[in-house]
Amino acid sequence: MAGTIPWERVRRAGHTLTTPLDPDDYLRFLNPLWTSRELRGRVEEVVPETDDAATLVIRPGWGWRYRHRPGQYVGIGIQVDGKFQWRSYSVSSAPRRKGRTIAITVRAMPEGKLSSHLVNGLEPGTILRLALPDGDFTLPDPPPPRMLFLVAGSGVTPVMSMLRTLDRRGTLDGADAPDVVMHYSSPTPERMIFREELEALAAKHERLTLHQLHTDTDGMLELDHPERGLDGICPDWRERETWACGPGPMLDAITEHFEQAGLEEQLHLERFSLKLGGEGGEGGTITFRNSGKSVDVDGATTVLEAGEQAGVGMPYGCRMGICHTCTLTLVEGTVRDLRSGDEFGQPNEPVQTCVTAAVGDCTLDI
Repeated sequence: MAGTIPWERVRRAGHTLTTPLDPDDYLRFLNPLWTSRELRGRVEEVVPETDDAATLVIRPGWGWRYRHRPGQYVGIGIQVDGKFQWRSYSVSSAPRRKGRTIAITVRAMPEGKLSSHLVNGLEPGTILRLALPDGDFTLPDPPPPRMLFLVAGSGVTPVMSMLRTLDRRGTLDGADAPDVVMHYSSPTPERMIFREELEALAAKHERLTLHQLHTDTDGMLELDHPERGLDGICPDWRERETWACGPGPMLDAITEHFEQAGLEEQLHLERFSLKLGGEGGEGGTITFRNSGKSVDVDGATTVLEAGEQAGVGMPYGCRMGICHTCTLTLVEGTVRDLRSGDEFGQPNEPVQTCVTAAVGDCTLDI
């Protein structure tokens, strides 16, 4: 067949020889990354960044394309205590068309079972499940002439991919290089992920200015302060495209500040936690049709949580309404989006189970 790569033809021929087993059932014994059933990756290296953060260098297997946009995230699935746990993490490495690895940088959170395992318990050689890159918090190509990054804690990770990309492409050099200002808040210098690399980049490029705020000693960023706020840090912030990533309260304050200035269209946000600001549902009985299981829940319990309570093998990824891994088909009934309050009740409508709750009795196809 014209346009078919030789390896695909080998796989098809192998299928006829290995039935009832798929060629993948044999290939995975030779190399666990050779499978077309799911995206996989192998942890090549775990690099400590701070006492509670590490970078995982991952070599993706069959089906991966090294064309993520700087700032996007990937889904990571790994077995912990016999169950697969899925989370989404920003890619901190720059995209490379001929790359062999990607990197994610993870901070271990006190309440984060998976993040603590990735930072403290993961061994090189571990096989992961992967989901393709996604997300709109990305670096434009070409970049705007003036850019402002406001980050705190692990919110530096997607921005690090952007800065590494600008550096690799040579975009920060020359008369036409964009002017970039980065403000990075962290409790202490020691907890600043990538601090030494960022300082080296700022020293290397005249068009990159780095501000560091150590909140344990200097206090929090006061956006409207005449000296320590945006006017002092970056006097022309109103004329810049701005990317902000960090804790929810910080992003809420930045959003309000930009809205008051009438500049919300210039602001790009990336949240690492789910903000449920909408009205809850009324609750009801949720039935999972294929499994034959049902559960009674209140209006604050998400459909995803309800399925897990009922013992249904629910798909999920980020658990924040971003990656759509959790999407199921609504057979009948109504659910409400806990972020916006919008309701969905059309038969066979796809719904994100991690951010919706029941409005009366409903049935889902799983």
